[in-house]
Amino acid sequence: MKILFVHQNFPGQFPHLAPALAARGHQVLALTDEKNQRPSPVPTVRYKTPDAVQVNGLGRSYAGHAERGYLAARGARALRDRHGFTPDLIIGHSGWGETLFLREIWPDARLLIYAELLYRTRGHDVGFDPEFQETTDESRMLAIARSAHLVQGLVQADAAIAPTRYQADSFPPELRGKITVIHDGIDTARVRPNPAARLTLPGGPVLRAGDEVLSYVSRSLEPYRGFHIFMRALPAVLAARPQAQVVVVGAEGTSYGNAPKEGGSWKARMLAELGDLDLSRVHFLGRVAYDDYLALIQVARVHCYLTYPFVLSWSLTEAMAAGGYVVASDTEPVRELIRDGENGRLVPFFDVAALSSALVGGLAGDPDAGRLRAAARATILDGYDLHRHSLPRQIEWVESHAPMG
Repeated sequence: MKILFVHQNFPGQFPHLAPALAARGHQVLALTDEKNQRPSPVPTVRYKTPDAVQVNGLGRSYAGHAERGYLAARGARALRDRHGFTPDLIIGHSGWGETLFLREIWPDARLLIYAELLYRTRGHDVGFDPEFQETTDESRMLAIARSAHLVQGLVQADAAIAPTRYQADSFPPELRGKITVIHDGIDTARVRPNPAARLTLPGGPVLRAGDEVLSYVSRSLEPYRGFHIFMRALPAVLAARPQAQVVVVGAEGTSYGNAPKEGGSWKARMLAELGDLDLSRVHFLGRVAYDDYLALIQVARVHCYLTYPFVLSWSLTEAMAAGGYVVASDTEPVRELIRDGENGRLVPFFDVAALSSALVGGLAGDPDAGRLRAAARATILDGYDLHRHSLPRQIEWVESHAPMG
């Protein structure tokens, strides 16, 4: 088949699937944003980056995604008209609107999408955290408006894939039947326990596996990933464990939620709130190279993962694959992977005291730590392993949608 991947930040969720399909003899090409600088495992073509839309109110989100969809379609049309490329199958992420108009360029191509999550007005992230979110009619209307392009993208698609059951179930029953749940996959040969792991902190100590290290990882340090709850737990943790080192990975911006109303970053806000936190033992690394991140989760005695009911982070599955002792929020997306007392510890998201207690217990040496660590890795090996499970299923899913004839 001729297969076209479409993703503004390609390879995005497809770093393994695209080259695997090429290795099976398919002609694979990717269409991506002209400003995307990520290395690609397959040949790429680019479409023009959209300008900021001049629309306010509820229509702003759809207008921005439709504009990107239009520019992606223009790039697709150039592929068709100038280069004679007609794909048999298109695989795209629907989150940015890029797939919205591709059927108008190639009406006979099969369209498969990555359906990451549908925003909902109740039961998910909207209104979950009353400290920072107002639950109003307007906030629920905004969630519906932000979902318009996602619904339209799935309606147009022949089939879709989602990485977790929770994320697939965010779509309504009328559309859920189109979605197959297959996780992106974890390379467990690379992400594994490593007793020899070391992480050198900037200007500080060298951390080794077995040291009293607490890790926290998020793309951005923000409430969606429980950063405020984690920070509020630290004074009690540091007081109870005077040898503990805390390592925080993540940028100071936002990926999903809003910045603080008073301006600045959530990191600055939380440091101001906590006042005399011992920063000689709390190390903020920003974003780090993957090898350093991997070394951190291999070194950590305890890994903390918190999230609103929202998209599940790769960092949780990778920490589990590394044999991590994970203390996580008892929220729906997390419960899909972690069972309290079986392969990790769960605490109520907003219960700072319970989180502090669980982190202290893990750092002090939970007698069940070995069993929990082994069970965490087994969970990933048994259902989320890239080469044994996810990638073969993804390939089978793609090829099962080959056009007939």
